[in-house]
Amino acid sequence: MPKIGVEQSLSDVTAALSQKGYDVVQLKNESDAQGCDCCVITGQDQNVMGITNAVTSGSVINASGLSAEEVCQRIESKVNQ
Repeated sequence: MPKIGVEQSLSDVTAALSQKGYDVVQLKNESDAQGCDCCVITGQDQNVMGITNAVTSGSVINASGLSAEEVCQRIESKVNQ
């Protein structure tokens, strides 16, 4: 199963992904994203300083305004490409 990194505050997304069998890790700092096939962020601190640093080659999904199921659907479409 793909490894999915999820920001700590997105517990509903973490629960939904775990239920579907994904390997879910909490993103506490940049190094946690390494090796993830996909990362889910809240978007609250996205590019705050105007600097974007890529720490993962996987897809990044901004969960802002999305339900846990919508996030799962986006992840499934990314990892099944």
